[in-house]
Amino acid sequence: MADTTALGHDEVSGDDRVRAAYERVRADGDAPGADGSAVRSLVWDSWRRSLRSGADPHASKALGGQSLTDTEFAQYRAHHPMTSVRPVVQSLLLDDIADSGVVLALTDEVGRLLWIEGDSGARRRAERINFVEGSLWSEEIVGTNAPGVALALDQSVQIRGPEHFAEPVQKWSCAAAPVHDPATGHVIGVVDVTGGREVSAPFALSAVRLAVTAVENELRSHAIDLARLDSRRPHLSVLGGGLRWTSRAGSTALSRRHAEILLLLSHFREGLSTEALALALAEDGVDPVTVRAEISRLRRDLGTELIGSRPYRLATAIDSDVDELTESIRRRELVDAIGRFGNGGLLATSTAPGVVEMFEEIREDLRSAVIASADANALRLWTESPHGRDDVTAWHRLGSVLPQGHPERALVGGRIRVLDRRFGV
Repeated sequence: MADTTALGHDEVSGDDRVRAAYERVRADGDAPGADGSAVRSLVWDSWRRSLRSGADPHASKALGGQSLTDTEFAQYRAHHPMTSVRPVVQSLLLDDIADSGVVLALTDEVGRLLWIEGDSGARRRAERINFVEGSLWSEEIVGTNAPGVALALDQSVQIRGPEHFAEPVQKWSCAAAPVHDPATGHVIGVVDVTGGREVSAPFALSAVRLAVTAVENELRSHAIDLARLDSRRPHLSVLGGGLRWTSRAGSTALSRRHAEILLLLSHFREGLSTEALALALAEDGVDPVTVRAEISRLRRDLGTELIGSRPYRLATAIDSDVDELTESIRRRELVDAIGRFGNGGLLATSTAPGVVEMFEEIREDLRSAVIASADANALRLWTESPHGRDDVTAWHRLGSVLPQGHPERALVGGRIRVLDRRFGV
């Protein structure tokens, strides 16, 4: 997967130095030797832990052995909190890696692979090292690998080719970041991408970090929704994890049309006439009888006192994840805002003119704030997001805030050249 004939001389020689250091640490244990400077301290420390734990550097099919039966694993996975946020990770990462030779993995808190998706050819190759659903890829069992090290250190990490401890894995590169339960702060799993040389690029880790930010926001939203079951203020969720209404009466799934109506009424707090609401829902308008029928169904499903008439308006204050997003933008909490925005949810997929306008305004507000900032992390996340990956201005801004000699500057320049060719600049 990582054909060194396509790599530069410096990168190949760097890999050779890492391999030499790897052989030395296996032979001499803690002694780094002359080749120690070629290895990151994070990797060196992981190698030594791997030795102490008894991980087998020659393992092949024994890698990541499974301790659960198929039935036990299916039941365990179905109830694990990482499964609940799988759609968020899919929406941010899966489309981009579908045909790229890369796989996407979600693990639990001990490194068990819960889900593996992505390129079918890469999944077949991953099976040869037992990188399969249900197997354990902790550092103690497999040795140095991105999911295992991310769990061991509770931090995001990339492991490139020969930095892996097990020889059968040294043709792969991986980037992983831990996911935390927002209520307890405990690690509940890892988001990982595994593939060839392309996964060793810095932007692979940025993309994983963005996905984890969105996942943790989704988990936080679920926790808030549960808390709101006993509160007085209803909450509308439209940005990720489904369209939902949460109130003291419980949590209710919404149709797209009902979510659009509630979102529009929460935005236009002064209210909308039947005609104005009809035009906000469809380019050519919606029949007034249809509008009145939808409002009637909403009152039946969510409470007769929720929506007032003449004009239609919310008769009670509500919260929404869109309001929370705009508040994050206002406070210039940009990394949080990008995570909350995710792939845009209903805002991005709706064709209702009123919702489309909201989406365009919020996206531009966030984009402008990110570009105006000197926050390299926010700029990275924006340019790796679905909304900013083709944003030439943002890529230029990221290049300008990275210091001279930073390894990502060349990658930024390459992306700018690709976009200039693509858009005929």
